[in-house]
Amino acid sequence: MKHPLIGQAALGFRVHSGWAVLVVLAGPVEAPTILDRRRIEIVDVEIAGSKQPYHAAQQLNLREAADLIAACAGASVRLAEKAVKAALDDAIGKSFRVFACGVPIGSGRPLPSLEKILPSHPLLHTAEGELFRNAIMTACGNYGLSITGVKEKEAWMRSLSELGISEEGIQQHLARMGKTIGPPWRRDEKSATLAAWLALAADAQGRHKRKIRVSPKASTPAQPGDSETRG
Repeated sequence: MKHPLIGQAALGFRVHSGWAVLVVLAGPVEAPTILDRRRIEIVDVEIAGSKQPYHAAQQLNLREAADLIAACAGASVRLAEKAVKAALDDAIGKSFRVFACGVPIGSGRPLPSLEKILPSHPLLHTAEGELFRNAIMTACGNYGLSITGVKEKEAWMRSLSELGISEEGIQQHLARMGKTIGPPWRRDEKSATLAAWLALAADAQGRHKRKIRVSPKASTPAQPGDSETRG
């Protein structure tokens, strides 16, 4: 049975080692609502060490370490794709289509070689964070979603400048959404919601610009195409 699509939505994530919180946020940007909130698992428990693959790789020679990390990364992408598809399908069932997502990103500094990562405890954690964030971004990109990268430390300041809502208004609406959806409503859920909100705003702004560029004679609406990443 087909559902008439009545609105646009975005996904938001807060990623941990092996799992993430996923939020589906529906517009309008001025007063969004949470359609769904769930925990998703992005590690294959059949692969030993998959929750902390770089830590597990310390015990192996360099070639074996690279193979293990590649296997874990591939499995995480497949599981993330499955979770993203489930969220997209559920949104369509509620008459919303997801066009965008907000994903946490790291510092932007490139990681050194694997040979340099393995002896460094801080780099092990950094590399694992990148692996799981990249799995989420790859999965979203494979479904054609536009991607808004969100540095968690900058998310609040970006919200003040990009949502067009006062700080008090953002805080009050976050509180209302948390009350409506109920517990858990922790830092994970709030951060994922804020990431989705920024993605929703970026997507709406992009659509507005595309409409302005289209001439009156070009009446064919733009269709969701290849994914694009916004910083």
